[in-house]
Amino acid sequence: MWLFFTLATTLIWGLAELFYKKGANPEEKYAHLKISVTVGVVMGCHAIFTLLVKDIGYDPANLIAYLPVSLCYIISMAFSFFGMRFIEESISDPIENTSGAIVTLMCVIFLGERIAAGSAVAIVLILIGILGIGFLENIGETDRKKKLGKRMAIIAFAMPFCYATLDALGSFLDVYYLDLETSPLVNVTEDTIEEVANTSYELTFFVIAIIFMIFMKIKGVSFDLPKQRDKVIAAVCETAGQFTYVFAMSGNGAIAAPIISAVCVVSLILSRIFLKEKLTKMQYFFLFMVIAGILILAAIEGD
Repeated sequence: MWLFFTLATTLIWGLAELFYKKGANPEEKYAHLKISVTVGVVMGCHAIFTLLVKDIGYDPANLIAYLPVSLCYIISMAFSFFGMRFIEESISDPIENTSGAIVTLMCVIFLGERIAAGSAVAIVLILIGILGIGFLENIGETDRKKKLGKRMAIIAFAMPFCYATLDALGSFLDVYYLDLETSPLVNVTEDTIEEVANTSYELTFFVIAIIFMIFMKIKGVSFDLPKQRDKVIAAVCETAGQFTYVFAMSGNGAIAAPIISAVCVVSLILSRIFLKEKLTKMQYFFLFMVIAGILILAAIEGD
């Protein structure tokens, strides 16, 4: 069954990226906040459901204890939602998925861990691919400055990198938080620590969603949640993928991890089919270098 859940996670998260993009209207000033609110509400409902049907011995103090990690993930997603308004999903998603490579580098730099030669090659592939994409952003047909202006083009292209960095920091902190011996989380066991952490994250996202809703209300921004079809579907897919991910990783994580990393491939294909995104041959070349590096790294590190 683990293979079923692995493939389901990859497809569901790929669908989530597609609907995130569809809901990120470049003409809608607060689209990124509306997506964040939608995701926060859905995750909040899932967290409440978990607390009602499962006995995980949740202590509300964990909301504060896990806050640094939660904020890394939440802010990174807000950056991603903002960037989606201006950057093709085919480009942003592979860049965002380089967070795994950044985590590996953090472990080498801060924890003194060693990496295999294959991992080093994978990171170099990712780096070359990103540099190539960055170079193409400033020449010819891919010059985003003509559409957005220099300042906004730089900000928009920076968003996937901001996501990757903050998501990697959250994952790096999870190494500490999800280790029972070092974790500051209270009233947790080996069986409940991951669910307690995830519930804390989802409840924090729910609180942030309420804050964003109040902010938009003050600004006079119209926001009717039931009418946000694409945003709601994306949020449901995001949460459903998180659910299937747990079962995928618990079955055979070493093989599941590199398969799930292929979500950026699924996203690229879906964006090409449904969003009609067209890239140049050189863009595809550098993107596939990034994707190849991600898959190689996931396969080696997950072994």
